[in-house]
Amino acid sequence: MPEVIFNGPAGRLEGRYQPSKEKNAPIAIVLHPHPRFGGTMNNPIVYELFYMFQKRGFTTLRFNFRGIGRSQGEFDHGSGELSDAAAALDWVQSLHPDSKTCWVAGYSFGSWIGMQLLMRRPEIEGFMSIAPQPNIYDFSFLAPCPSSGLIIHGDADKVAPPRDVNGLVEKLKTQKGILITQKTVTGANHFFSGKNEDLLAECEDYLDRRLEGELVPEPAPKRIR
Repeated sequence: MPEVIFNGPAGRLEGRYQPSKEKNAPIAIVLHPHPRFGGTMNNPIVYELFYMFQKRGFTTLRFNFRGIGRSQGEFDHGSGELSDAAAALDWVQSLHPDSKTCWVAGYSFGSWIGMQLLMRRPEIEGFMSIAPQPNIYDFSFLAPCPSSGLIIHGDADKVAPPRDVNGLVEKLKTQKGILITQKTVTGANHFFSGKNEDLLAECEDYLDRRLEGELVPEPAPKRIR
């Protein structure tokens, strides 16, 4: 798993990168929790998600947002971090021009950044939003949400209460042309303490089913003229 340094908008960014053996393999980018609260690319959940995608043949990248580890710059309250994520995707795509599709997975703060990246990049065909915080961050930009994906959280999460996550899911489920899958991990708090295996199993199941062509919306029926 090569350590990499690539150029970001505020200076160099530090990452871990694993290319696929297949030239046209999809790309996966994994985004870490809040930098001000100890979030780094070495967070155990981020680490496990990275390997989950790698094992399934994706070209995979996780990286430190600006100001974390060896990444240059300073925390920018989300705006700069979104630019970092876009630069990271650009960097991987420059190395893999035959890769036509991408997935983004984000945990907590990283899920907010990931969903914003999803809005900007039409090549992102799937997402995983782990413990999003619609009670803290504004997700109204998802109008409409362009891709199907997984939203997964714990029913004992006091940082992002289930009621707020449920409200976000219900709004997204009214949109046509996508399929939002919601999973709730029983007994899990915001950090999935003691529940990491349950979380990963749900994410693996979702990804495997998507790769098999499941969990996507039915095509709209053609109108007879």
